[in-house]
Amino acid sequence: MHNQSVQLFTIGFTQKSAEQFFETLIKSGIKTVIDTRLNNVSQLAGFTKKNDLKYFLKQVGDIDYVHILDLAPTKDILDEYKKNKGDWGVYEQKFLKLMSERQVEKKVSPELLSHGCLLCSEAKPHNCHRRLVAEYLKDSWVNVKICHL
Repeated sequence: MHNQSVQLFTIGFTQKSAEQFFETLIKSGIKTVIDTRLNNVSQLAGFTKKNDLKYFLKQVGDIDYVHILDLAPTKDILDEYKKNKGDWGVYEQKFLKLMSERQVEKKVSPELLSHGCLLCSEAKPHNCHRRLVAEYLKDSWVNVKICHL
């Protein structure tokens, strides 16, 4: 149980220009971007390809970058969700079970996540696993404020 209050942000990069993306992070006082994508090297990632993003964040906003695969869905869960035309309820259930099995609340620290920002691709947080990660950690740690950028 952590008593320190954690301000946790989340952001998706699709439907944002690089300028919007980086300006939003800087204005919000983000210290670390936590990449929660399973695949962060695809061409579709544009300016958020892993090594590029790490470089840009540091140069543009002196923001650290860390990729935590434990916060990503497994390929199985993701593929099944896409094949099933996205039954969100099933995906959510499986993903939260995965977070619990992985005990992610013990693998990431409140220090890392304070003024941290969970990154994935979806433009909006509703049907996106970054929201599930944020809410899971909030339930595990108590003092977490979530802000979706």
